Amino acid sequence: MLPFPFLLEAFRPAQSLWRVTPVPGMPPTIYLTFDDGPNAEWTPPLLDALREHGAQATFFLIDHQITDVTAPIVKRMADEGHAIALHSGSRWLLLQSPRDLAATLQRAADRIAGITSRAPCRLFRPHAGWRSGTMYQALKLNGYTLAGWTWGMWDFDWGRERRGDRLAERLARKASDGDIIVIHDGHHRDARADRRHAAETVRRLAPQLQARGFVFKGLCDRPAGGGAR
Repeated sequence: MLPFPFLLEAFRPAQSLWRVTPVPGMPPTIYLTFDDGPNAEWTPPLLDALREHGAQATFFLIDHQITDVTAPIVKRMADEGHAIALHSGSRWLLLQSPRDLAATLQRAADRIAGITSRAPCRLFRPHAGWRSGTMYQALKLNGYTLAGWTWGMWDFDWGRERRGDRLAERLARKASDGDIIVIHDGHHRDARADRRHAAETVRRLAPQLQARGFVFKGLCDRPAGGGAR
């Protein structure tokens, strides 16, 4: 494991996605992504907000958060056209052997496919971005790409309460074509964490960016010419 994970991308640039390269002639695109769900209380209103504004997104789901209670929410994500990908609630996956991690990811993908009748897209976002060389080997075995996010385009608010108005203002101000935004609709430990800011942010952010000509797409639907960088 390298002490500074970002050095890994220098050797594996095609295996990670931190921003989507804009394609000339295509409308400017923002990729909304949501982590740590599904959350039984706060993911449904988030889905409502996305539907209201015709915005497609990508949900990075933690396997242990998918239960009998939340499985219908996962199916709704798929039915409403959102992309679904894999996430982790533990940074220790970076220490698993490539084959063990590949098997872990395959089991999670199979569970999602059993609920939605289609496999999740081949993206994996590790907990807090913690990654290693062995993790990249595992992803290669499964044909997965590691998915990150654009620098600064997150819902962490420097220790302050997460509020949709503040987050939407900052994200709208910084947004540019190809940005990947990460917002948390769940928590890696607390299945019912208060994540009301997720829907609030979408309701404020989406119309602002749409008025500027931006569209919202799932990461799995990024254009063939808009690769990782």
